[in-house]
Amino acid sequence: MSDQPLNEQELAALTAFDTPTICNALELLVPERRAMGFTTSSLVAPFPELPPMVGYARTCTIRAAEPSSASKESLRKQRFDYFDYVASKPGPTISIVQDLDDGRPGFGSFWGEVNSNIHRALGCLGTVTNGSIRDIDAIAEGFRMLAGKVGPSHAHVHMVEFGCDVSVGGMNVCSGDLVHADRHGAVVIPHAVARKVPEAAALLGRREAVILDVCRGSDFTVEKLKQAIGAADEIH
Repeated sequence: MSDQPLNEQELAALTAFDTPTICNALELLVPERRAMGFTTSSLVAPFPELPPMVGYARTCTIRAAEPSSASKESLRKQRFDYFDYVASKPGPTISIVQDLDDGRPGFGSFWGEVNSNIHRALGCLGTVTNGSIRDIDAIAEGFRMLAGKVGPSHAHVHMVEFGCDVSVGGMNVCSGDLVHADRHGAVVIPHAVARKVPEAAALLGRREAVILDVCRGSDFTVEKLKQAIGAADEIH
């Protein structure tokens, strides 16, 4: 399978499914990843009504409990370089932010009104972070968020590094990984199988439909359930 970035139609095909369904499809396509590649911690989804997002990871690490030792000029250059990184192809992107403050991630928030609007303008769909978010009523329209907590202040928040490997909510992410996320959590979709995922998800949906139809029927019996499960296994 090609590692070429997915086109608009291929990305749309992935957003037609929620993240649990994507995880189910990956269990079928790459069973060796059944227990890895997805968030395992509970994350706050302030806008659960928004549809799933799928995009290419732009990673960074932050701290907020203590001020940075870097100069103002150095921090500004880093910030501007980070903007170039987020805006780079392929897109759309998702910002994956690991808060490194030991024992108190989310002490200060990287995300609020200003940063969400900046990132949306740079082509970023949303964020997945173990840190905190704030300004909930003023977040850029349509910007999706999964976060470790909600908090009021940005404290001494500053970026440590970007374009690096990160771990957020139990999910390990490399820069450029394809990530699918919604209110349930997030998962990394391996590039090698990305184009196969919608077909696998649809197949699993057909198998589940046979079982669900029986369970929801007025004439349900345990025997019919057993037959349905057997019939579902034969759908390919």
